Amino acid sequence: MVKKPAPAPAETAPAADFEHSLDELEQLVARMEGGDMSLDESLSAFERGIGLYRHCQQALDQAELRVRLLLDPEAPDSAEPFQPEA
Repeated sequence: MVKKPAPAPAETAPAADFEHSLDELEQLVARMEGGDMSLDESLSAFERGIGLYRHCQQALDQAELRVRLLLDPEAPDSAEPFQPEA
């Protein structure tokens, strides 16, 4: 039997996940600004922060697309509505 991995944070409820990611990113930035991290810790934190930033940006892009579609569903746009992964 093949075991399916647990869903990543990006696969949870979009609004709650965005808020969680943003909170984690803010905490990470505060820790990094404190200057008490080693170089390895700083690099790991930076890498995690980039991932969180990209996730938040993607969520904002999807929200913007939804708003545009709601305001003018007839507008010629090559974008497609967001379809969450199963």
